[in-house]
Amino acid sequence: MGHMAISGIQVRAAGNVDAEALGYVRAKIAAAFDRPGLPEVSGEVRVAHAAAQHVAQPWSAAAEIRVGDALLVVHAQEASAHELADRLQDRLRGRADRAAHRGEEARKAAAPPPWRGGPGTETDG
Repeated sequence: MGHMAISGIQVRAAGNVDAEALGYVRAKIAAAFDRPGLPEVSGEVRVAHAAAQHVAQPWSAAAEIRVGDALLVVHAQEASAHELADRLQDRLRGRADRAAHRGEEARKAAAPPPWRGGPGTETDG
């Protein structure tokens, strides 16, 4: 349920990323785009885990996701896979909301009704 929207998003692992972490990130990204009114979603999220012990925030992600004709580019870096997934979800949801809103505005603006300055009306200041 609600799974169709993100069928076009590839989640790829770079480095030492375990399946559980990847699954969690994938679920959070799915949740970010699980809303009505979104155009088609496609793109890629790369999740990386640095092997070095001294790195304070070894988990990083780079997302490039197209929502309709908007491109969302989101980067995040966190101490754990779960924090990374949560951060990605927050950022992507915010961008997706804006993209959906822009899409609605664009559809409204595309054909204004005649009484709002559409074709066939004379407006003299």
